[in-house]
Amino acid sequence: MMMSSFLKLFEFGQSCWMDNLTRGMIHNGDLKRRVEVEGLRGVTSNPSIFDKAITGSSDYNPQIKVLCAENKTPAEVCEALMVTDIRDACDVLRPVYDKSDKLDGYVSLEVSPHLAHDTEKSLVAARRLWREVDRPNLMIKIPGTKEGISAIETLLYEGINVNVTLLFSVDRYEEIAYAYLRALERRVKEGKSIKEVASVASFFVSRIDVLIDEHLNCKNTPEAKALQGKMAIANAKLAYKAFKEIINSDRWKAVEAKGAQFQRVLWASTSTKNPSYSDVIYVDPLIGPHTVNTMPENTMAAFADHGVAANTVEQGMNEAEQTAADIAKLGINFKDVTDQLEREGVQKFIDAYEEILTSLKKCGV
Repeated sequence: MMMSSFLKLFEFGQSCWMDNLTRGMIHNGDLKRRVEVEGLRGVTSNPSIFDKAITGSSDYNPQIKVLCAENKTPAEVCEALMVTDIRDACDVLRPVYDKSDKLDGYVSLEVSPHLAHDTEKSLVAARRLWREVDRPNLMIKIPGTKEGISAIETLLYEGINVNVTLLFSVDRYEEIAYAYLRALERRVKEGKSIKEVASVASFFVSRIDVLIDEHLNCKNTPEAKALQGKMAIANAKLAYKAFKEIINSDRWKAVEAKGAQFQRVLWASTSTKNPSYSDVIYVDPLIGPHTVNTMPENTMAAFADHGVAANTVEQGMNEAEQTAADIAKLGINFKDVTDQLEREGVQKFIDAYEEILTSLKKCGV
């Protein structure tokens, strides 16, 4: 059942990546099985996922002991643990990378969330992690903050693959898409190959509904009630519309002719937060060409069980635009919402990162 579900997604142009990684799943063969049997095509991780992985098992203790003996700081130990897992996961996913001609098979590693608003330090950290992991199917995760945009462009220009994370607004998505395009154009101008440069734009979905629904609850009107659970999907569809407009532009066609890969839109935060909503609400309506959905394991299981694979991402585009207009009519400032979600997203990752460091200090690091 699972294999056919995720392979069906791929038939419609969408790759299924998993939003989770632990040392246990690498060592016990679960990750390899998912890749070879279920059709998994990539892996994403973040500080929250690593926090659960490292603090939730004893799998990391032997390496922690070795690193302690080398007098590493908690931050250095944390990075070494992450690099080891990511490198090993890259090796498991490498056959997908090779067979797909560099379309899939990527594993993402995030720079310290403390650097989300520091362009220069983000560049230094990203280059270091790229060298340390030393795998072509690595993606360095950089938050798509204002300060992140130029770091993202520079890294892509240097040939470092980037997963741009924490995107909530269509406007910011467009800024990121054009940063990718500029990086490719610069490489072309200098006679450098662009075939190896890969990037995804991680557009967060479910958190939009969590916050918008709070605003709608406060309004307590029939109009507001009717809009609950609709804005996240509408926002994602409008981001896809922007993606289509960009890839149909003359500027994009020029780099595509030189071998450029699409910077695919990756749907992130696709687990259902509201139990009254379908557990595949952020999967079924967002399937289509040049997309990725990175799902936590419970969402993968739900989709395998009762998800419906179909080309849906461009369906209901007029309705999506109407939903956005109706939200604005109710006096909800959507830019304020997405700005807040970006701030909270960065802070959540900082909190998780600090929890890892605290637990490592308890281990005597």
